Parts: sequence; C-alpha cells; structure tokens
Amino acid sequence: MFQKVLIAEDADYTSSGIEVALRDMQIAEVAYAQYCDEAFLKLKKAWLDNKPFDLLVSDLSFKEGMHKQRLSSGEELISEAKKLQPSLKTIVFSIEEKPYRVQQLCNELEVNAYVWKSNHGQEELKKAVQAVYNGNFFITPQLAHALRDKVSFEVTDYDIFLLKQLAEGLDQKEISEILKENHIKPSSISSVEKRLKLLKENFNANNPTQLIAITKDFGLI
Repeated sequence: MFQKVLIAEDADYTSSGIEVALRDMQIAEVAYAQYCDEAFLKLKKAWLDNKPFDLLVSDLSFKEGMHKQRLSSGEELISEAKKLQPSLKTIVFSIEEKPYRVQQLCNELEVNAYVWKSNHGQEELKKAVQAVYNGNFFITPQLAHALRDKVSFEVTDYDIFLLKQLAEGLDQKEISEILKENHIKPSSISSVEKRLKLLKENFNANNPTQLIAITKDFGLI
C-alpha cells in the first residue's frame, strides 16, 4: 500500500470523509493541505528532501484564502505536481460530475482515478486508492459514461466558441464575422456550417436548439 499520501482539500479534513476512508488502509503517513499553494510546497519539499509523496488526492475547487494563491484550483495543482514529479499518482475527489469536465480532467491531466463526492464517496475513494496502487485506473461507476460514447468525440476550444455563439442566438453568418474579428480560423461560413453539422451528428441533435440543450447538459457551455 502507499506509504505517503497528501490530501488537498479545503474542507475540514477530519470531517471530509477522507480521513475515515484512509484510516484503515495501512498508510504510514497522511499529510493535509487546505490550499493548493500549500499542497504544492509540501510536495516540493518532500521531493527535494528525497522523501516524495506516493499519492496526491485533491479536490478541484478551493475557497479563496486571506492571501492570493498562485494555484487556485485542484486542476492547476495536479498539473504543476506532475511537472515536478511525473511519477506521482493522482486522484481527483470532487463533486464535479459534468461529463465533459470529467473527460477533460481524465484525458488531459491523465489522473489515475476520478472519485465523485457522493453518498458513497468514502467507499469509492478506498476502492480508487487500492486500484491505483495496483496499477489500475478507477472512475466512479456513475461517471464512467463520460469516457465513452458521445463525449469520446474530441470537442475542441473552437467547438466551444461556436457553441457559445450559437447559444447567444447568432446565426452562422454572424458567427463567421466574429471569428474573423477575433482572427480565429477557419472563419468562413461554410467552415462554421460544416463543424456545426458534425457536432449535431455527434450529439444526435436535430437542430441548433437541441444541440445547445444537449451540450449544456454535458457541461460544454
């Protein structure tokens, strides 16, 4: 089992459920940080002291503290932690359940597990820690659909931009003009039309209104 684990969580550690989940897992050392900057400093010190952490368990959202933080989210913390220590295992423990965000975090950050803070969060976290220790990827079963089916289609920043403009009620010609004004390519009306058509096909939407409704449900916009 992991011998040194760092928890990054702005809630009271002793009442967050994490301590209960890890108490009986024979982990020799469990450290806690309430802010992302604090967590990163602990990771860095341990790394420089040649006593690195084996696992980072982090929430995604953190309350603002009295002092401005360089790292303000778990996403930023995990990204920086992996740059410092590429071999570090990481688990997201969050209430975030939007499929697109889950997919983005798992694919782009390459976390080793994604645990949804739900009624069964404590038990799921224990399963995740064990799975990651065994070299396996873990995701809360209710969120597994986020990594397959429709959202497996690669949605780009360009797509998000198009969808947001469409949600504002703009037509393809108006979207094309805004793309040109912002020097975003491709910007032709035909390019906008083709990409929106592909998005509608991927999300099984019959019209722009339905496309916006579906992508909102997926957390894209």
